[in-house]
Amino acid sequence: MQTRRSVGFDNEKYLEAQSQAILQRVERFGGRLYIEFGGKFLFDHHAARVFPGFHPNVKIRPLQRLVDQMEILFVVNAKDVQRGRVRGDWGLTYDLATLRTLDDLRERGLPVSAVVITRFKGQPAALQLKSRIEKRGVRVFTHFSVPGYPDEVDVVASEQGFGINTYIPTTKPIVVVAGAGPGSGKIETALQQMWHEQQQGRIAGFAKWETFPVWDLPLDHPVNLAYEAATADIRDKNMIDPHHLAAYGVETVNYNRDVEHFPILQALMDRITGGNSELPRYQSPTDMCCNCASQGIVDDEVVREASRQEIARRFLRYNWELTIGVENEETVAIARRLMERVGVSVEDRPTVLPARRAAADAKRLPGKGWKEAYCGAAIELPDGTVVTGMNSELLYSTAAAVINAIKVLAGIPENIHLLSPLVIRNLVSLNEVLGDGSDSLDIGETLAALSVSAAHNPAAEAAFEMLPVLKECEMHMTHVPTSDDQEVLRKLGIMFTTDALHTPGGYFLK
Repeated sequence: MQTRRSVGFDNEKYLEAQSQAILQRVERFGGRLYIEFGGKFLFDHHAARVFPGFHPNVKIRPLQRLVDQMEILFVVNAKDVQRGRVRGDWGLTYDLATLRTLDDLRERGLPVSAVVITRFKGQPAALQLKSRIEKRGVRVFTHFSVPGYPDEVDVVASEQGFGINTYIPTTKPIVVVAGAGPGSGKIETALQQMWHEQQQGRIAGFAKWETFPVWDLPLDHPVNLAYEAATADIRDKNMIDPHHLAAYGVETVNYNRDVEHFPILQALMDRITGGNSELPRYQSPTDMCCNCASQGIVDDEVVREASRQEIARRFLRYNWELTIGVENEETVAIARRLMERVGVSVEDRPTVLPARRAAADAKRLPGKGWKEAYCGAAIELPDGTVVTGMNSELLYSTAAAVINAIKVLAGIPENIHLLSPLVIRNLVSLNEVLGDGSDSLDIGETLAALSVSAAHNPAAEAAFEMLPVLKECEMHMTHVPTSDDQEVLRKLGIMFTTDALHTPGGYFLK
């Protein structure tokens, strides 16, 4: 099936430019280079959404090209592990996300040489994670908080600072320092390694590998504004890099934290290297970064529109998180202001109005009691077709939308049943016996029934085979999805948003 979305990004152009930029940076330092990897190694769906054509895993391909010259240090904050911090994209706590990343990288020929647990104070959850990682055959180092970091330069770059933590032996000229998420301690770990290298008489440099913001796109380009939307919860804000402008007279885009921290970071690097005039010295945070994302853009207007859609998507996500108490009103307000700046609304997303119409249609069906949830859902298929589903006595709206979508993909007429109504009613009755109290089947239950039906129903088999096509499709729901539905949608690879309405029947509490 052809994709409706036009391609705006060329992976091969990006891959070539990024690989060359890394090699040139290694040559500049002439020794070992520590590269702090910003963002996600794998499954970068934000980049894939704002750069149509960008492969979510393309960023590891330069590393695969350089696998003989590089190794990976993976960093996770013990405080995040102990408090059960969750990665929103995977719905996994940081300890489980770390284990998953180790496995995913190993499967792709990029084993992690060591894991660093930072901010370590003997936290039980961190010790448990350490044990689980070591059972995978990966070295684990526990590092304490460095006194005075980052402001007290003389203390930090000394035996009383970086010296309190163990040096992690590395052997390759390129050491990529990646993390479980923001605040993991990647830069601190890289600088600490540089200090130890210097103490042992070796030259080591530092660089950042970033994707966003894109330094050589305009400040108000929707791609850069979409990055602001994606980081509204941590209050990142794009700005012209004043250090770069002062040094070169050229406007480039960076973000507030890098700009604010640059002077102290440069002071630390000067302290570590002893002011060695033979080593390259950065003049700006933009200088530090290897970022060739703009060189992969082949259709700017396609990228602009995709970025506008992403901003609206982020607003919906934050609004949902506000309703469940994990986000605040200021974050939602920031996303709303960004939507206004690019001239987009949530109704501009192709799935939003169809989902709401489906909910309205459900409400008009005869015989609906007050306990019924008048929910609607809509999925945009790869060719641009939008398929809807509504709550009924048999299926919840999300399940109905998925079933209807794979029927369309398989070319099955609307009047052909994939699942026997009797089978569905029996499953609902079983839920009641087990004390579930559900009035209809959710996605997981529906797909389980479909898989059984596929054994003797050719139509069900044909539809079942279409499930992989739903990967990376957009879905919108009028109501809060259950945790079970969220998990199944993630496994199917469906990217979903919601109006975050609560249902009178308690479906969202299932």
